[in-house]
Amino acid sequence: MIVERTLSPEFAAVKQLFASHFERDDEFQELGAALAVYRHGKKVVDLYGGYQDPDRLHPWTERSIVNIWSASKGVMAVAIAQLVDQGLLDYNAPVAIWWPEFGQAGKQGITLNQILSHSSGLNGFAALTSTEDLFHWDRITQRLAAQAPLWQPGSAASYHGMTFGWLTGELIRRVTGNTPREYIHSAIAAPLELDLSLGVYLDRIQDVAEIVPPQPDKNPITLNEIAHYAASNPIPDAANANRREWRNAEIPAVNIHATADSVARIYAALANDGMLESITLLSPNAIDEMRRPRGGCYDEMLGERQWAAGMALNTTGIYGPNPQAFGHSGWGGSFACADPENGIGIAYVVNRMGSALNGDPRARAIVKAVYDSIK
Repeated sequence: MIVERTLSPEFAAVKQLFASHFERDDEFQELGAALAVYRHGKKVVDLYGGYQDPDRLHPWTERSIVNIWSASKGVMAVAIAQLVDQGLLDYNAPVAIWWPEFGQAGKQGITLNQILSHSSGLNGFAALTSTEDLFHWDRITQRLAAQAPLWQPGSAASYHGMTFGWLTGELIRRVTGNTPREYIHSAIAAPLELDLSLGVYLDRIQDVAEIVPPQPDKNPITLNEIAHYAASNPIPDAANANRREWRNAEIPAVNIHATADSVARIYAALANDGMLESITLLSPNAIDEMRRPRGGCYDEMLGERQWAAGMALNTTGIYGPNPQAFGHSGWGGSFACADPENGIGIAYVVNRMGSALNGDPRARAIVKAVYDSIK
């Protein structure tokens, strides 16, 4: 059963499409999912359905939260943009200004822009790294500070799938004195009244949807030497998201847990001059600077991709017909995007992961249905 918390009449087809995903007979059949859409700062769609667990014992509720994987990076990009807007960080400056230990081993010239555009040469670890290592903040940040770039910084872009979070998160810690979890709560989640956290608070464990890992990709991509660093040490395993250690840890690139409505509220503000319900998330100038293109239009891991300051630009049309839209997608299908020109903010979260690396078909269909509804 699909629960309709909000549905403006013109978006009835969006609900029909969302419901149809639970009836699919392929790997993209929904187990549990939620969708929220805002237009010009007003919520027009808020839907959820299905179950938190594969045994179908715990229905999805309005309090259900789920690991949103790399859609977490979009939230981190907003956090960094806030600190740039406040003058505490500078996109063009070397990271070592705020994190002196980072300046070792030939990294003294790496800029914040290069980290945010996945061109810093630090898309993986030089030292053998285990899954257990990922749960220890100081161990990982010290490792990244000590190692040399794996390839020439600025020479290419190659998705920093995991390292993006520790690199940006340590900068947050250095300039604010707060952990990324604390900062996201105080500067983003609390002001906008979001049900969103980096990791999971102990009193919310019962609301966490269990991740169902994707089936093996029928058309796996072949990674070149540069991209291979991000996918081999350690080898990603989606089942880790169900571990207590994962939920307790701060892994900012990939373990924000949230409702769809909470993520959509962030992007609703980004699509509305940085404001939602009289709360200012970012200034309009900060949004413009955050979504300014960085580097070229190709990523060694993801293929055609134009990066901004931590956000993905809409070069392939996955975020609708407006080439100026931007957002971030997560492993398995979750995504969020903003279209300031049309005042649209969308977020979609799932627990049964699909295998598509670029453009989950459920997500693409949802975006199309939203835009078809406003024609």
